[in-house]
Amino acid sequence: MKKGLHPTYHQNAKVTCACGNSFIVGSTKEKLEVEICYKCHPFYTGKEKLIDTAGRIEKFQKKIERRLKTPAKKSRKKSEKKSTKVL
Repeated sequence: MKKGLHPTYHQNAKVTCACGNSFIVGSTKEKLEVEICYKCHPFYTGKEKLIDTAGRIEKFQKKIERRLKTPAKKSRKKSEKKSTKVL
């Protein structure tokens, strides 16, 4: 192996989850912060949970509310438009 090519490997890297759980793993980074872990993941817990990290659900709901409040615009076809030709 070439020296200085690979990152340093940390045997005791601490992983901290958003739910408060923390555990030790081996990693190239000393500290890791994750949003979901095995203690709170729906696959492992069996509980249904909405995971929304970027606010996508709220953004979608606001978009739907705006569309329901405003009336749809009526589009006119080209054939219905009056021509303004001067002879």
